[in-house]
Amino acid sequence: MLEQEQVHHQLYPISQPGTMTEMDKFVFDAFGYILIEDVLSLDECEEVLEAAKRLHKDGPKDRLHQIGRGFETEQAIENLIDHPAVLPKIRGILGDRFVLQAAWCTIQPAGSQSVGWHQDGSGAVEFRNLGVYPLPLLQLRASFNLTDQSQHFMGNMMLIPGSHHGQVRLPDSARKEIYASPIQHIVTCKPGAVLIFHNGVWHSPMPNHMDYDRYNMHYIYSPPWLRRSDRDATDPAFLERTTPLRRALMGDYARPDVPFGGGFPAIPFDDEANGNGNGKA
Repeated sequence: MLEQEQVHHQLYPISQPGTMTEMDKFVFDAFGYILIEDVLSLDECEEVLEAAKRLHKDGPKDRLHQIGRGFETEQAIENLIDHPAVLPKIRGILGDRFVLQAAWCTIQPAGSQSVGWHQDGSGAVEFRNLGVYPLPLLQLRASFNLTDQSQHFMGNMMLIPGSHHGQVRLPDSARKEIYASPIQHIVTCKPGAVLIFHNGVWHSPMPNHMDYDRYNMHYIYSPPWLRRSDRDATDPAFLERTTPLRRALMGDYARPDVPFGGGFPAIPFDDEANGNGNGKA
């Protein structure tokens, strides 16, 4: 009972792997994010972490940096595209018509900080410029935590719960502050946890005061008509060798003369393997 009360006091939007339940939907709508713990074992985390380090081998080590399309060359990163603990959540939120818009491997180097509160979207035309309220869900991010973030100042994700519903933007004066809002939430979790969040939630990385780099693997799912952000096209060799499901999630298919005029090709989900992941009876 004490443990349950403590979880409620911390207001952690904890979910379980697999099917998106009705309570998951309620919590995600209220907070704009959910956290699934223990998705990857320590051995699985280490495998993906080594792949992430290979991707960033020649990259900058003094600031936050991200590299896309690692799934084309790293099997461990590819394997997380349709992870059975996570993909049913994505389907439960987006339905059955979405693609992998991007897969960003992110590093927050040891002893660095990149505090900058923001909402995800497009630097060219921000999603809020669509004139829609509440801010539409156009990018659903699943962030696999690959290094320990069980304490503060380990490069943690910081979020403001419910801010995807807000019409008032976070004040400019607060956007470079670590403690930007009295209602912000600093996610503390172990390697292998996955954070799923709405593009409209205000968030920022916390500084990394550790003597090791912080790594996360982000998978961003979106409506099929949204332009890919980590690639202009997917490597044909990857499309040839990967699974039918992953190939479909890349969104690389022959379109009719009028884009989507002939409908959207069905994605070959394995409902039995995914536990009927869209949450429908």
